[in-house]
Amino acid sequence: MIPGAGTRALEVEVRPPSPYRLPVRGAGDGVMRVRGGAVLRLLHVDGAPILVSAHQGAGAVRLRAQAGGGAEAEQLERGIERMRFALSVDDDLSDFYRRFKRDRLLGPVIRRKPWLRPRRRPWPWEALAWAITKQLIESGRAAAIQRRIVWRWGPVLGDGEPGALRDVPGPERIAGLAPAELQSCDLSAGRSLALIRAAREIASGRVDPGRADGDRRLAAIREIGPWTLQVLGLDGRGDPDSLPAGDLAYIKLVGRLAGLGRRATVEEVEEFFAPYEPYRGLAGTFAVVGLHKAIPAGPPLRNAA
Repeated sequence: MIPGAGTRALEVEVRPPSPYRLPVRGAGDGVMRVRGGAVLRLLHVDGAPILVSAHQGAGAVRLRAQAGGGAEAEQLERGIERMRFALSVDDDLSDFYRRFKRDRLLGPVIRRKPWLRPRRRPWPWEALAWAITKQLIESGRAAAIQRRIVWRWGPVLGDGEPGALRDVPGPERIAGLAPAELQSCDLSAGRSLALIRAAREIASGRVDPGRADGDRRLAAIREIGPWTLQVLGLDGRGDPDSLPAGDLAYIKLVGRLAGLGRRATVEEVEEFFAPYEPYRGLAGTFAVVGLHKAIPAGPPLRNAA
């Protein structure tokens, strides 16, 4: 519960059009929590803190947004809308199932785990920022960097209380930092500068990360390449065809499935998933999650930029 008098709340019930399950684990950055089967996330909508929770019952997902007395009804609605997007509650995958239910690669995964979804972020900015932090390093180290950024600069609800919730700092906050401050969180010098420059583009209104027409300006920032923008497309815009082909998991998996005897190149990953257009990103999610045991361990390898 958000403290303060005059707490406002809004509840909606959603019946997912496709087989669905809420996440059972929180995010690596610590901002999304799962408690007693409920998903909790603190969001800031036009500066107002909105606590959104999601519970799954018989055939439906109930979402509840709570805020202090200063929040408007539109902000509560926006908070729920953003969590519906992040949780993929409204996604209708019937066409995807129909096309690939007999596919040799995806068919068995679709039958076993039809509820699989990409892990989206509520805001495109978050997807972009965290993609930058994940470049060229392993996922565990990236998650640790993200947690440091959240704990140092993210808004907090219930500070000092057990289980306090935090939000990802917005572009305006990151835009005002010095690169050395982000470097103190173990982010490299180049990616610290890239994150700040991207934040300034967004905070100034020159780029809307929710729209692809700003990608050219983002790509002009050193350290931001195709992989980063593909992650933004999949996790921040919900584009099911956006495949982060330079991701380590795809490079290793395609190398095994294609019988290459080595890790695949980015071009080979793109060629492998080309038949799944316009669902290449979604197909990649099903393939990696459903066939994770087929991904060889091997020596560490970095993701692309």
